Amino acid sequence: MREIQFREAVCEAMSEEMRADESVFLMGEEVAEYNGAYKASKGMLDEFGAKRVIDTPISELGFAGIAVGSAMNGNRPIVEFMTFNFSLVGIDQIINNAAKMRQMSGGQFNIPIVFRGPTASAGQLGATHSQAFESWYANCPGLKVVVPSNPYDAKGLLKASIRDDDPVIFMESEQMYGDKGEVPEEEYTIELGKADIKREGEHVTIVSFGKIIKQAYEAAEVLAKEDISCEIIDLRTVRPLDFDAIYKSVKKTNRLVILEEAWPFGNISSEIAYRVQEEIFDFLDAPIIKINTADTPAPYSPVLLKEWLPNSDDVVAAVKKVMYK
Repeated sequence: MREIQFREAVCEAMSEEMRADESVFLMGEEVAEYNGAYKASKGMLDEFGAKRVIDTPISELGFAGIAVGSAMNGNRPIVEFMTFNFSLVGIDQIINNAAKMRQMSGGQFNIPIVFRGPTASAGQLGATHSQAFESWYANCPGLKVVVPSNPYDAKGLLKASIRDDDPVIFMESEQMYGDKGEVPEEEYTIELGKADIKREGEHVTIVSFGKIIKQAYEAAEVLAKEDISCEIIDLRTVRPLDFDAIYKSVKKTNRLVILEEAWPFGNISSEIAYRVQEEIFDFLDAPIIKINTADTPAPYSPVLLKEWLPNSDDVVAAVKKVMYK
């Protein structure tokens, strides 16, 4: 094992897959000459050349469409959006073409393509650059949606995403690129659609994903001092979603708190809450609590932004509420 940054894990995953398969290539704004806006493609232009690491114009609609057409012709494009906020400019290509082409062509075309880049808030970037898009894309049949929370998961999941024959939305965070974690020297992948228990516990299940899961870890440490044992599940993939892992944990703890950095209406946590009460209602000893951002656009003010985002105190309060303490 060795310790590397999140951005290095992403770069290694892409580079290893490009060495193994000549049909894989990377395209996006500043991915080549600048080594990536977040340095997640550092050194790749030097190794693979300008035909496989391609700087694009500032035109998400254009290069998303080029990538879909390339995938239809047998390639495996990786498309980097500087932020998924910018993917809205090209969302027609993602939703109406990439996600639907296999069905609409009667199975004649697979779309092995990865759209990757940062999602959700990243500090004081304003309302139009601080939106969480996981539930948006997960709502669309035909897309897989992956949201890793650490370097190990990022590398294994990205390699699996590149090899997948369906379009994958791979969501990162500007605030995680510098995070460090241990990654094996040897080759590995992580199966899409499999959650991971990051912390074993007995009294309450906390489900989360992406960078906000760090708040769950902090809360679990605080609660442990009060003899409250939290089991933390990192979804890793939100489409397909590993409901079985959640059911198994809740059957053990009988309580569920869901932490998600997203607006509260119609999100991943809403779907989880519905499915748990539908499938294993009799195992619940308390109502499910979901923790989301405030139901407003993200504020620019640092004071308001702190109030807008879920934090570890919110998780502690929610756990105590389901524990009736």
